[in-house]
Amino acid sequence: MTQQNQSKEQAAENIEVWEDVVNIKDLVFSMLICSVTALGGYLIAPNDSQQPLLFGLAGVVIGFLICSIIVKPKRVLRYEDEE
Repeated sequence: MTQQNQSKEQAAENIEVWEDVVNIKDLVFSMLICSVTALGGYLIAPNDSQQPLLFGLAGVVIGFLICSIIVKPKRVLRYEDEE
């Protein structure tokens, strides 16, 4: 497979979000994990006035940490001399 074909396949799997290119599969996977952990935190919280909010936020942070470990960045940085 040539490099041009590989880049076309990668472009088909990626979308642009906030001026950055992300893999669709990784994005959906991360959103699912963060949603599940946030909802889990919300549901296990005691029924006090602010506890569900705090537990939900803690769930989102835990989901973010899990996603940052599982999903690795695929960005390649190349530096070029400007003269």
